[in-house]
Amino acid sequence: MSLAWLHALSRRKTRITTLLQKNLIHNCVRSEGSTGLQFNKGSLLRSKCLPSGGIRTTLLGFDTFNIVSHFHHSTLEYRRWFSTIPAQDDVCDDAGDLGAKLESGKPVEFSKVDTHLLPTVLLIGRPNVGKSALFNRLIRRREALVYNTPNDHVTRDIREGIAKLGDLRFKVLDSAGLEAEASSGSVLGRTAEMTANVLRRCKFALFLIDARDGLQPMDLDVGKWLRKHAPEIKIITVMNKAESLDDGFGSVISAASEACTLGFGDPVALSAETGLGMNDLYEVLRPLLEQHMLQTVDEGADETNEECEEESKLPLQLAFVGRPNVGKSTLLNAILQEERVLVGPEAGLTRDSVRVEFKFEGRTIYMVDTAGWLQRTKSEKGASSLSIVQSRKNLMRAHVVALVLDGQEVSKARKSLTHDEVVIARRAIEEGRGLVVIVNKMDLLEQRLCDRVVKAVPQEIQTIIPQVTGIPVVFVSALEGKGRIEVMQQVIETYKKWCLRLSTARLNRWLLKVMSRHSWKDLAAQPKVKYFTQVKARPPTFVAFVSGKTRLSDTDLRFLTRSLKEDFDMGGIPVRILQRTVVKNAPGSNKTNNKKYAGKLAAGETSDKRILAVDTTT
Repeated sequence: MSLAWLHALSRRKTRITTLLQKNLIHNCVRSEGSTGLQFNKGSLLRSKCLPSGGIRTTLLGFDTFNIVSHFHHSTLEYRRWFSTIPAQDDVCDDAGDLGAKLESGKPVEFSKVDTHLLPTVLLIGRPNVGKSALFNRLIRRREALVYNTPNDHVTRDIREGIAKLGDLRFKVLDSAGLEAEASSGSVLGRTAEMTANVLRRCKFALFLIDARDGLQPMDLDVGKWLRKHAPEIKIITVMNKAESLDDGFGSVISAASEACTLGFGDPVALSAETGLGMNDLYEVLRPLLEQHMLQTVDEGADETNEECEEESKLPLQLAFVGRPNVGKSTLLNAILQEERVLVGPEAGLTRDSVRVEFKFEGRTIYMVDTAGWLQRTKSEKGASSLSIVQSRKNLMRAHVVALVLDGQEVSKARKSLTHDEVVIARRAIEEGRGLVVIVNKMDLLEQRLCDRVVKAVPQEIQTIIPQVTGIPVVFVSALEGKGRIEVMQQVIETYKKWCLRLSTARLNRWLLKVMSRHSWKDLAAQPKVKYFTQVKARPPTFVAFVSGKTRLSDTDLRFLTRSLKEDFDMGGIPVRILQRTVVKNAPGSNKTNNKKYAGKLAAGETSDKRILAVDTTT
């Protein structure tokens, strides 16, 4: 580093003799182009290395009493111990100050910028260099699958997220491992084509290499591929897995010098697993992103305001689930009308659950393409096992679950639903989610078999899940794009029912009519429902307040549930009914009411809800 680095050290009062003894400064030489020192490498091994005392000494004519280590916005709390980029004072006017501040003098507030206007950064590199780990680090969640498979590719699709790096906000895309020499018809060739298509829409790219392995021939191939497909994109080289390179012999500098041969400038050394080096990445990205925002925020400000006024509906979470190779990814591409996720004849092609934002009829929908659902076994390990766990988590997060079936297999089998599909449907209902069944590959069936499948599937679903009536079934051909509009209409209709709220007055008027047409075995022991109200939606949950000691039986609760769905068109979603018993005051007691509440779920609705038993005395 140059003399400016030493000047930065001189702003703090620390003795350099102890710094040298603690291995903080290495390879200090006098630069012929300056009057002071030039440090080729700095190393901060531990935050406790900085001393609190020492003696005043002189090194090469400099008073060392006021020198302290300074590593470009780095702090001791982060234990930063290496850096491959020049200090801020060393940076010349190459960027023209880039508008580190806006014309008004204030920095860009990325957190207030609409997400559609944020710049896009693509993570790219050969397989197993830590792209997914860095993606998770940037978005601050474990969304992408991370598994050490040197001879296999875990990530196959493009994942998108909003990165949070300090006060920076930008879109970050995680791509599959790139092999430039892969054949066009193979899975790797298709992933390379998808990466090239996404790269055209990006402004910046982080080219990751493995610092421990050094520069590999495959890294050189990826560099040539980037120069061919992305000549106008700013590419930043990132040396990942560099947490173990500080051995006191210049390993970081040696690895950085080797990485510079790629031709993309000085690399950034970091560790996505531990978080070390993220401050250096922040320092490199900030001026580039600010310059980009200066050019785009003003242009898109008016459009953003209009969109914000129109967007008043809450986003819908939709998950496509099903067994492997039933056409979930093809259906997602058909709805989006673009090749967003990887498709092919291979079973189990999707591993990561891909989340895509989509707008339909003015409503924002987040669609998730999950991996094929299989029963997890104890002997099963690796990326496929992680995919199953991730699919189950996405089912829990969804508002509406779209269960995709293979129409060709349904026509050949005796039963429409396999064991795995029955497990998915029942779990969705137990978790209180809306359910839509989609039968795909109808274009492969003859008319006679097609009519048979159309008739058999709804009947069998009603038999398997009797507690929920009216589950919508849509028959489509994702490959030809037939039925995609009907799928989205049914999903939105199910979501509206799932969010339905009914007033108490309307429910009590309905209750009078329903109780009058119900046949009671013993009129004397008939429970008296004082009133009926809805306590929550998503899914709709109701409470029946019953007076006296007689409570509603399971048969009565099923009757009320069925009547609710028929009279208010709530088919296809789970409906929960609780009951609370109100006990009258005993003779001689206070005038205040003494109520005892006891709740009970409708039979067959859920198995994970506890029986409510709350005693309240007023």
